[in-house]
Amino acid sequence: MAKAKTIYSCTECGGQVPKWQGQCPHCTAWNTLVESVAEVAASGKNRFSALTASGKVQRLAEVEAAEVPRAPTGIIEFDRVLGGGLVQGAVVLIGGDPGIGKSTLLLQTLAHLSTHKKVLYVSGEESTQQIALRAKRLMLDAHGMHLLAEIQLEKIQAAIAQEKPDVVVIDSIQTVYSEQLTSAPGSVSQVRECAAQLTRVAKSSAVTMIFVGHVTKEGALAGPRVLEHMVDTVLYFEGDTHSSFRLVRAFKNRFGAVNELGVFAMTEKGLREVSNPSALFLSQHGAQVAGSCVMVTQEGTRPLLVEIQALLDEAHSPSPRRLSLGLEQNRLAMLLAVLHRHAGIACFDQDVFINAVGGVKITEPGADLAVLLAIVSSLKNKPLPEKLVVFGEIGLAGEVRPVQRGQERLKEAAKLGFTQAIIPKANKPRHPIAGMEIIAVERVEEAVERMR
Repeated sequence: MAKAKTIYSCTECGGQVPKWQGQCPHCTAWNTLVESVAEVAASGKNRFSALTASGKVQRLAEVEAAEVPRAPTGIIEFDRVLGGGLVQGAVVLIGGDPGIGKSTLLLQTLAHLSTHKKVLYVSGEESTQQIALRAKRLMLDAHGMHLLAEIQLEKIQAAIAQEKPDVVVIDSIQTVYSEQLTSAPGSVSQVRECAAQLTRVAKSSAVTMIFVGHVTKEGALAGPRVLEHMVDTVLYFEGDTHSSFRLVRAFKNRFGAVNELGVFAMTEKGLREVSNPSALFLSQHGAQVAGSCVMVTQEGTRPLLVEIQALLDEAHSPSPRRLSLGLEQNRLAMLLAVLHRHAGIACFDQDVFINAVGGVKITEPGADLAVLLAIVSSLKNKPLPEKLVVFGEIGLAGEVRPVQRGQERLKEAAKLGFTQAIIPKANKPRHPIAGMEIIAVERVEEAVERMR
């Protein structure tokens, strides 16, 4: 087969040149030219027939809006993140730090699926013997799983066409290369071209494709940004390699909720689902302690109880420290200013440390009220009630703003035994919740007054 012609495209302006140059001649940007395969122009007849087949204009009302069927993976937490299971023809990209458990999770998933589906595990990093040893160590029944140790794209495509599997795992997409390109595996052009070709195979053959992706030092997926746009679902593995707990979060999902969270524990027999993840993010104190406040955060469709801890100490330098783990640091500075302006509590001479227990990262503003109450509790050395739960967003004017799905958050807290809640007035439920006292506040000073 003749080798395809290659060109160099600019990642900034999209301009193309036949040979590599240090500077793009179209937009004068430096080091932006990457190798790609030139498209072969089709004949007029073929071009017209392709247009009539795929470019037909339809009325929206004529399109049948059928529910997308899903295939459960056998792992409930993984199904939750995926939106209910794997979709036929979908492409999933899962990234994470080395050794976090990506390959282990996918090997367990394929072992479950191999009992009723045809699966193929393509490994570019491990030999078939290493995969077999891992499956044996995890005590998996993987007799129906097919393995392929290969990194050449054309051979992988041929194997998929011959075996006709239902689910394919590519571990990892950065190791795959195409003979049509001269660049090395893992380069921007190779990753983009191989991902595009495999995505085309998935869509045309109705094969569910799962890519494993490497991440950079900054935690972003390695390779071109367009890789995340090509796929249907982007999942990230989070967690400290020194801790046994792992979090799988959905950052993009065309078939489910974004920011959905799955919680796992790493054991000797692989990843085990955590049925009550709220227990991970709540500390077990022998007695009530100051500076601790429990909040309910919303991760996708799941409410989670997380303990927010605050520690204030007298500053011993002209510039007091402001440090937050698991929460946005700039938001902490804003909350301290609101606390001073509207509640009359100054922390300008205090070092302020904030921590979300369990290593969870909270990005929603619903944690504002819990952070403020934890700060006041630590400053006054006065513990909050043991069965108190808090949530609410704080505005610059000192108002306590409502959050989404307040009713579900309260029900989750009541289910776990909490009997008191300080929430925004707009989130107050119309009907009382059995066993829970609701304290609705409109202003920051009202919430602080409740602590005195």
